[in-house]
Amino acid sequence: MSKLNKVQRLEIKASLAQRKAELIAEIRDELARSGHEHFADLAGEVTDAGDSSVADMLVDRNIATISAEVEELTQIEHAQARVDTAEFGECEECGADIGYARLQARPQAARCIQCQTLHEKNLPHGASL
Repeated sequence: MSKLNKVQRLEIKASLAQRKAELIAEIRDELARSGHEHFADLAGEVTDAGDSSVADMLVDRNIATISAEVEELTQIEHAQARVDTAEFGECEECGADIGYARLQARPQAARCIQCQTLHEKNLPHGASL
């Protein structure tokens, strides 16, 4: 069972709600910006390989940014669903206490630092959480 008290849980709930609102706004802005800049149209209008590479990079970067934001939003919603449970604040891998300081820094954390480090080492190159 996690050692978080009621006040700590309330603080984490507030942090999760704030970050969720920020992410939703960022995703909306990114989608609106991509709609106005027409990266895909730019890719279709390029005349040389260099321009084509830049256009492809811009499209890929936009998609990657939105994907990362949606992934973080999913993690936050998962944390919000379990914040009032006895298991919140426990590592989903080893069951150890995640620690309040880590949850303050990353309230959606589902793993202790040691398990998260191992998890990231097993991700494909370039991926991280």
